[in-house]
Amino acid sequence: MNRKRYRSQLKELQIELVKLQRHFIGCRDRILVILEGRDAAGKDGVIKRIAEHLSPRETRVVALGKPSDRDLGEWYFQRYVAHLPTAGEFVLFNRSWYNRAGVERVMGFCNKAQYEEFMETVPGFEQMLERAGIKLMKYYLDISRKEQRRRLKKRERDPLTQWKSSPVDAKALNRWKDYSRARNEMLKRTHSAFAPWHVVSADDKRAARLNLIRDLLGRLHYGGKDKRLVVPDPQVVFEFDEASLRRGRLLAP
Repeated sequence: MNRKRYRSQLKELQIELVKLQRHFIGCRDRILVILEGRDAAGKDGVIKRIAEHLSPRETRVVALGKPSDRDLGEWYFQRYVAHLPTAGEFVLFNRSWYNRAGVERVMGFCNKAQYEEFMETVPGFEQMLERAGIKLMKYYLDISRKEQRRRLKKRERDPLTQWKSSPVDAKALNRWKDYSRARNEMLKRTHSAFAPWHVVSADDKRAARLNLIRDLLGRLHYGGKDKRLVVPDPQVVFEFDEASLRRGRLLAP
């Protein structure tokens, strides 16, 4: 997709996002969007395009850093609960409690018992959020090993994005298969009817951004929706099921 067409379609979708925000502020809805994926999968870029023209008073981006000693002594979900949306608010988590199922699991930052406790309790936690009226939407951005390598190398060279690089990034490619196995187990064990996972094929950044926004808008109710604009390409965004692993729709280890 060329830049001109991309910018045109993005603007149309951002207008729809403004309509959505007007609606949920008026109805005092609480919307929580979780974005997960490998390092350099494009989470920052998607979030930037979603939040770009929304009111900063009712829109928050949450990207928590390394837990403190105090955080480590708390109930695992406790530091995330403090950032949940209030009435009329739209919150985007750039990584979330699913750190425990991904990087913490792969890099050994949690033990097996902590991991199993998380996997067993997270569905109940998310069901509590759903029953409390929070609209929870979970996206996993999936990229190929070749594309991840290209993006990480570009990040290292670019003085504007070097701040994103970390020691964990440097190990991401070497632990590719471990991250793939962790991804598959996370999706299988934490996908549910009340908090489903949607997978985004993200090698093409522009297509991923546009189609994730379309899917988001299509799944939420708001007045004045232009239904022609909010139909995602099913080859780019699709709801997870175990058959998608067998059919190879997620990138293989």
